[in-house]
Amino acid sequence: MLKLYQFNRTWGIPNLSPFCCKVETYLRMADIDYDIVAALPPGAPKRKLPYIDDSGKIVADSHFILTHLRSTYQDLDKDLDSTQRAASLAWQHLLEDHLFWSFFYFRWMYTDENWKINRKAIFGELPPVIRNIVALHTRSKIKRQIIGQGMGRHQTEEITLLGKQDIDALSDFLGNQPFFFGNQPTSLDASAYGLLINIIGCPIESPLKEHGLTKENLRNYVNRISLTYYADL
Repeated sequence: MLKLYQFNRTWGIPNLSPFCCKVETYLRMADIDYDIVAALPPGAPKRKLPYIDDSGKIVADSHFILTHLRSTYQDLDKDLDSTQRAASLAWQHLLEDHLFWSFFYFRWMYTDENWKINRKAIFGELPPVIRNIVALHTRSKIKRQIIGQGMGRHQTEEITLLGKQDIDALSDFLGNQPFFFGNQPTSLDASAYGLLINIIGCPIESPLKEHGLTKENLRNYVNRISLTYYADL
């Protein structure tokens, strides 16, 4: 059976990583059987989670994992036309290459309280003798990544504006549809849910969470997917 390597569950949501959540959501939407194996990035290919082991075939990075799942199991995008596929790719880049970095800033750099919550969730099960050392080293590395990517060079109010604009665009594009391209879920929904549940559905407070919760259609969207595909949590 396919094995999905990802962070332990916490906070009552599928996963604290939007990318782990994206892959598991696709698996559930496509009705693909899998087992979860708890893992941390240092032991993973590319030193990132998630990754999968599909009968000995190791695939790392959520983009390549979904490519594998679409070609090997079920393609949730099979009914999209070429224009919709192009739009799906563009929206996923907005989610994963732009909004993600605003979200990441607020999780790792915004307040000490957010850091305490995040630290406990990720590093809480490590042996006490190394827990703080590993946590501080990881936080320092991620701060450098956020600054190096460019988002961390902005002021907090500027990062907030950029994130709010992305959330507004997602809300406008979704409208009153059950899913982003109509009545059936696609890979875009797996990606969007993975990030949105982490913005509005976890105990990390931020201006993005406050803004996201004002969007009734996004709240309903996240709740609908949670109830439909994660009723067991």
